[in-house]
Amino acid sequence: MENIGLVLEGGGMRGLYTAGVLDFFMEKNLYFPYVIGVSMGACNGLSYISRQKGRNKNINVNYVNDPRYLSYKNLILKKGLFGAEFIFDELPNKLEIFDIETFTKAKEKFVVAVTDCDRGEAVYFEKSECKDKDVYDVVKASSSLPFMAPVVKFRGLNLLDGGVADPIPIKKSMKDGNNKNVIILTRNRGYVKKPFKMKFLARKIYSQYKGLTDAMVYRYKKYNSTLAYIEKLEREGRVFVMRPRENLKVKRIEKDKNKLIELYNQGYKEASQCYDRLKEWIKQSN
Repeated sequence: MENIGLVLEGGGMRGLYTAGVLDFFMEKNLYFPYVIGVSMGACNGLSYISRQKGRNKNINVNYVNDPRYLSYKNLILKKGLFGAEFIFDELPNKLEIFDIETFTKAKEKFVVAVTDCDRGEAVYFEKSECKDKDVYDVVKASSSLPFMAPVVKFRGLNLLDGGVADPIPIKKSMKDGNNKNVIILTRNRGYVKKPFKMKFLARKIYSQYKGLTDAMVYRYKKYNSTLAYIEKLEREGRVFVMRPRENLKVKRIEKDKNKLIELYNQGYKEASQCYDRLKEWIKQSN
């Protein structure tokens, strides 16, 4: 299987859908040679590359009501709604241990998209460029939502949520040589992103980052045009798209465990239902 990419959208807790899909892929030993993720998509990609089935489900379901993971107290005391230190240090190193050795040795190319706050443009980091546990910092940056997390300093750059500058990095995957792509989205078909309503607040809080605020203001246009482009590619048979078929009940920030488990199960089920069709598509692509 060559020149086929796997593109993972973010979406906060809606990423439980992607976790279910990827766990099914792991059961079938289906690994794509190129994986690119944004925000929660990047988090899911970590456990996929490290072959740790169920890890992302465990983290996002078992710890969702742990104040160290998600709480407004974090936002007040640590300037982040999600506890970055807990998520990217204690969890992977002590509680839901990340298999960094398997991840590093895996042959798959793994790319994470982040937003450069100064320029308002996407920056991409590959697994091969990240020494030791630098990948945590990159994924943390990609997952750091504006207003809900502090700017991440990494290699002289000021970084935030990759979804601001490149919400669904299909064009990056194609630029890297992938003629065909499997895309996992976390919104229902027909979703249209609405214009950004907090321009004044964004420009006040991020006054030193004009590039970031411009990217936030025009993000909805980029997102919607990317969806239109993906639909075109889908009609041409150049992408295989998976997205939740049932109406979403999970919000970006969701603490209801039952809803999260239901969405995970939905992703797993829908992956199993389209698996034969996906395998045939892959076969025709080679």
